[in-house]
Amino acid sequence: MSAPRRRARGDGAPPILVVLGAVAAALFVVPLVGLLDVAPWSRMPDLLTDETVVDALALSLVTSLAAAGASVLLGVPLAWLLSRTRFPGRSILRAVVTLPMVLPPVVGGAALLVSLGRRGIVGQPLDSATGIVLPFSIWGVIVANTFVAMPFLVITVDSALGGLDGRHESAAATLGASRAAVLRRITLPMIAPAVKAGAILAWARAFGEFGATVTFAGNLQGRTQTLPLAVFVALDGDRDAAIAISLLMVAVSVAVLVVLRDRWWTPS
Repeated sequence: MSAPRRRARGDGAPPILVVLGAVAAALFVVPLVGLLDVAPWSRMPDLLTDETVVDALALSLVTSLAAAGASVLLGVPLAWLLSRTRFPGRSILRAVVTLPMVLPPVVGGAALLVSLGRRGIVGQPLDSATGIVLPFSIWGVIVANTFVAMPFLVITVDSALGGLDGRHESAAATLGASRAAVLRRITLPMIAPAVKAGAILAWARAFGEFGATVTFAGNLQGRTQTLPLAVFVALDGDRDAAIAISLLMVAVSVAVLVVLRDRWWTPS
């Protein structure tokens, strides 16, 4: 006797799952609908072209792109070391690297301030040797953004490296290719999609960063005030401006999800 035919997915879903799933979906949909409902559409062009918003948008783009670039430059080698080498304390280092993903951002900002500030263990000799002061500067924004964003790239690339079929690398090494040549010609091209996805995620996280930035770099209009900080300030003075900036950031975030949908959200 043949086995009973399986039901198509979604057929006869238990009512409790439907109810709970609908509540969960509403948790994400309702706030967005609320923003769209109260958005000052007639004032939107004026609000989004205000000097404060333009400055904050420009600063957000510059610092988030710089943070994404730094994440790629530093994060790919770090991911390779964590995935391909064995050394004492590797598991501890992996935990520390991913800590900013779960750490409250304001705590990360405080840690940056006490270590990289003018009197910090790194900040003081850096200031004495070069005159560079990171807090309350655009460089401080970039450092804070990189701190919270790089872990997303590291875990993405680390996972890709761990899932690679090593036969291609082994074959190249057997044919006499040096380790550097194998890395450049085999490994990096194979993990290029993961690097791209990780860079986009790092950029998106940096673009929306608030807590570490305001703690470490401050909230100086035209200097360190990014879009999330501009929203925070506008909520106390101009609610319409806060809503307009929020919708702008939602639009950017949706665009990022659309870019990544084929990699992580392809229906099975």
